[in-house]
Amino acid sequence: MQALIRFFDILFSVMGLVVGLPLLFLVALIGWFDTGSPLFRQERVGRYQKPFTLVKFRTMKPGTTSVATHLADGSAVTPFGRVLRKTKLDELPQLWNVLKGEMSLVGPRPCLSNQEELIAERAARSVFEARPGITGLAQVNSIDMSQPALLAEVDRRMLDQLTVGAYFRYIFLTVVGKGAGDRLRQ
Repeated sequence: MQALIRFFDILFSVMGLVVGLPLLFLVALIGWFDTGSPLFRQERVGRYQKPFTLVKFRTMKPGTTSVATHLADGSAVTPFGRVLRKTKLDELPQLWNVLKGEMSLVGPRPCLSNQEELIAERAARSVFEARPGITGLAQVNSIDMSQPALLAEVDRRMLDQLTVGAYFRYIFLTVVGKGAGDRLRQ
């Protein structure tokens, strides 16, 4: 089953990058005018706890402290960044991470290396044996990284029950707007 999911990851990431190229270009151009630096790169914890560089569209002002989203100051989000977050367009560049094999479309959201409690909870449940994902069970149920034990439990449950049908269901639910994503501190 993992090989089939990887096949879909490659297929959909290539399709998304090719078909979405005009949109990616437009968002990058607007982002350039918004912040002067449209892409955001951040080291995250990946499969087998190996670090990788996650790529997203920038939604916060450059120089904002690198912390988990639920700890970030909401005032750091730019007006265009709010649009990107609401529409989830900020996630599109992660298709490159999926294509490279660092991520899957569906899996546990990758955390920062300084989120020690979440890393410990996930390690205890062998969550790091899976590729991190853009979306998953926690995301469509609005469970964010502010609850490490609960998040790790939900991630493990998702991985234990992940079928091709569930993979497509999580993607569909994300596309239609289910889940709030990581909450910002106001």
